[in-house]
Amino acid sequence: MSQAPRLPFLIKAEIFLRLFAIQGAWNYETMLGNGIAFAMEPGLRFLPGGKGGEAYRAAMARHCTYFNAHPYLAGVAVGALLRAELDGVPAAHVERFRTALPGPLGSVGDRLVWAAWLPFCAVLALAAFGLGMGTAGVLLLFVGSYNAGAVTLRAWGIRAGFGRGLQVAQVLGAPVLRQAPAHLARGMALVAGFALPLAARGIIGPGRTLLGATLLAALVGAAALGRFARRSEGWRLALALLTALVLYAMVR
Repeated sequence: MSQAPRLPFLIKAEIFLRLFAIQGAWNYETMLGNGIAFAMEPGLRFLPGGKGGEAYRAAMARHCTYFNAHPYLAGVAVGALLRAELDGVPAAHVERFRTALPGPLGSVGDRLVWAAWLPFCAVLALAAFGLGMGTAGVLLLFVGSYNAGAVTLRAWGIRAGFGRGLQVAQVLGAPVLRQAPAHLARGMALVAGFALPLAARGIIGPGRTLLGATLLAALVGAAALGRFARRSEGWRLALALLTALVLYAMVR
């Protein structure tokens, strides 16, 4: 594999910032396609002929077509495809590579973010609520921890994609990506073991007035989870519980 071409720092920063708007032109026809081309555009200016040249226009047209992947891992595709274009990989090879990327990026992203990181952050915020943190603090903890992961994943993705190019599959198969969802799930279970009793104590308070109602709600909730667990996703359940407790803290 040839050495990655060097891009000016400001160009790399512009590409990274554009990743946060990658869903800005989302539609059912091209999905993330327009966003992928938009994020790549600063780097494509370094193609032979510069901005507006034949190579630039052909690359932009090629990458504005259908592309569907997890938005937080789209940076991997942006970096790898940009590297392929700057390395002069034939258009037919780029097209085949582009067609092969969405499946792995979507699968890895869904398991890592929606099924693991998001519910972990929600349960962490529940634990903070149970320990007495105020409503604003709980919300800031949830939003801050979740977005710290999202920003880190975007930064890592574009660096890994640009560094590996057509060989980016080696990155997606790394143990850290394959094992992280399982580790996060175990961590979530551990934190939830502390968070749920603490949150229940925060609702009941020092007295016992709401004890019966709380136990009844817990029984109903457990029955509902047992009945509908297979029809819902963990992150939806965690967010619903976090939202309910935050709303309670705001109105009590």
